[in-house]
Amino acid sequence: MQIRSGTAWPLGTHYDGQGINFALFSENATAVELCLFDRPADTQERHRLRLPAYTNGVWHGYVPELKPGQYYGYRVHGPYDPDHGHRFNPARVLYDPCSRALGRTPRLDRDSLDYIYEDNVTDLKPNPIDNAATAPLSVVIDANFDWQGDRHPRVPWNETVV
Repeated sequence: MQIRSGTAWPLGTHYDGQGINFALFSENATAVELCLFDRPADTQERHRLRLPAYTNGVWHGYVPELKPGQYYGYRVHGPYDPDHGHRFNPARVLYDPCSRALGRTPRLDRDSLDYIYEDNVTDLKPNPIDNAATAPLSVVIDANFDWQGDRHPRVPWNETVV
């Protein structure tokens, strides 16, 4: 599978009818790998592609022939220095913060933490266990979806339940 430079904008994913552009902001990362999964139940990514371009804090790449419905996440490389706000850990698959849909529900337990939990000491050691089998995954949507005449319900915010 090939990957090209793509564009740094828009952030998240963009399907252009021919393939998908991936763009993730991280000015402190040293590398970003795109992890492609066939299904949410997959325990490991089928493809891992390093995003080839970096522009103004945005890592980006374009994968031809991918389509909406593609499940993906990122492995982000960089310093593990919690005292300075850096907790990069490429053993952990991360969902796209700009994703418009989740393909796998996040787990909230000790195993999902990016650090090793030891009594009162936290954040000191990165968790070396690969979480690809349980990580929340993003899924690419087609922003040009034809809603076929569906209309906004126009419910006022004070009557809306979220």
